[in-house]
Amino acid sequence: MKMSKMYFRTLREVPAEAVLPSHIFMLRAGLIRKLVSGVYGFMPLGTRVLRKVENIVREEMDRAGGQEILMSAIQPAELWKESGRWSAYGPEMWRLKDRNDREFCLGPTHEEIFTDIIRNEVSSYRQLPVNLYQIQTKYRDEARPRFGLMRSREFIMKDAYSFDRDEEGLDLSYRNMYDTYTRIFTRCGLDFRAVEADSGAIGGNASHEFTALADNGESRIVCCDSCDMAATDERAECVDAAPSGEAELPLEEVHTPGTKTIEEVASFLGLPKEKTIKALLYETYDDDMHVNGYVAAFVRGDREANLIKIINALGIPEHAIAFADEAKMSEATGCVGGFTGPMGLKNCTVIVDSELTGQKNLCAGANREDYHCVNVNYGRDYTGDIVTNIKLIQEGDPCPKCGAPVRFTRGIEVGQVFKLGTKYSKPMGAVYKDENMKEHDILMGCYGVGISRTMAAIVEQSHDENGIIWPVSVAPYHVIITVVKAKDEVQSALAEKMEQALTEQGVEVLVDDRDERPGVKFKDADLIGIPVRITVGKKAADGIVEYKLRSGGSVEEKTADQAVEDAARLVREALSV
Repeated sequence: MKMSKMYFRTLREVPAEAVLPSHIFMLRAGLIRKLVSGVYGFMPLGTRVLRKVENIVREEMDRAGGQEILMSAIQPAELWKESGRWSAYGPEMWRLKDRNDREFCLGPTHEEIFTDIIRNEVSSYRQLPVNLYQIQTKYRDEARPRFGLMRSREFIMKDAYSFDRDEEGLDLSYRNMYDTYTRIFTRCGLDFRAVEADSGAIGGNASHEFTALADNGESRIVCCDSCDMAATDERAECVDAAPSGEAELPLEEVHTPGTKTIEEVASFLGLPKEKTIKALLYETYDDDMHVNGYVAAFVRGDREANLIKIINALGIPEHAIAFADEAKMSEATGCVGGFTGPMGLKNCTVIVDSELTGQKNLCAGANREDYHCVNVNYGRDYTGDIVTNIKLIQEGDPCPKCGAPVRFTRGIEVGQVFKLGTKYSKPMGAVYKDENMKEHDILMGCYGVGISRTMAAIVEQSHDENGIIWPVSVAPYHVIITVVKAKDEVQSALAEKMEQALTEQGVEVLVDDRDERPGVKFKDADLIGIPVRITVGKKAADGIVEYKLRSGGSVEEKTADQAVEDAARLVREALSV
């Protein structure tokens, strides 16, 4: 491909809205263009990368026995109401009506659609297992779209759905997809890790998130170097401190003027923070987003609450909870902002972290302005409506598997696999008949890969100060031949000869034959990240060119034939992985 014929435009300045390197470089390199906030189009080079990621996913899914179909992004509301998710999914779902007032949504995911297909067309155990997938545009009305393709309103995703007759079959399908994802992200050149994750709005009883490790990743990953434990901080179990051996002391109320925070009250009373109880106040909403209840959650003062664990304990969707209006909650429940404790609350659900039940003689708010209680003990002074582990794991906490200290890293979610079980098949009536004509619910799994997000994750991991460094497997072109003087017939002829030789060996070649200064061409080559750069310059008459890898190393002089041979071998070896 000749760059003089290509629609190609790079940006010299960093776009104001771009913060992450992936967002900056994909905009500057002309791979993507912003339409509105959270909505991007793909330009010629970006489209080539996107298709390569898609093809890797497609090849591995087909290899694993998946069968590709393509469903509409427009989904009828009745299927979502049948599964119970029409209200549960929340404001991120783009809802719309046709001219006849029939309700639809723009699909954020397709569990209901695929379940509907199977329930109408599969009736016998002989037709199972089945794994269907699609690569399609999805829509989620993000409240704060940001970071380019990382968190956008429109994105391209591969979603697959497995259907099995029993738990053993589901386990096999899940393992098959887990292994498939490992191959996909390895071929994409990512440094990644599969970690235990919360199932969120998708549901189910088990999930793993495939995370590309990156300093700028929005997922915080907890891992242990002494065993194989790895999980998102939302999902990671947190070990309770050992129960206290103290004797219970008499409850006392003390005057603590102006001490609304844990730090203030601990300092005022001369207590370590772990001897205090922290209160977090929430309000919950019904399907119409009206307040329908209050929640007071309590953790040890040196801990942070894990909102996802609180949501799971309450059995509500994520959008149905928020921090409370303290004045209104105080009037309804008797809590006092900054001085709330677990004693004497009314008209609210009290959730107590399991760790607190074993601790003795703690300090908590007295539900009275400027007062706290000391020597507060679970069972004697207060109880919880729900007692469960709701704390967020912290760096250095003991590993829930082996007890060694855990450490944190960050990552970008690029894929996730879920065991759905009968979450959709039961309410939607997806059943099969066994050998004895007895009906059973079909067991399901679902498996997603963020195609456009994977593209961004690759750039996030693989770049330098000059631009993108594409792995060969997904690079828009494998080799760029830079012609120093495009009007020089000798240089142009040699470049064309090399392009033809490389193309015949299956190498994708971009020829920079633009009438630009060499410095501009070199900067653009680095910015767009083509793996191999061959420069045809003043020694073209002698058949000598310069050869350089984008991933590093010095410029080498080679004969044109040797450069072709080395580039072809590099591409061949990279694509054989």
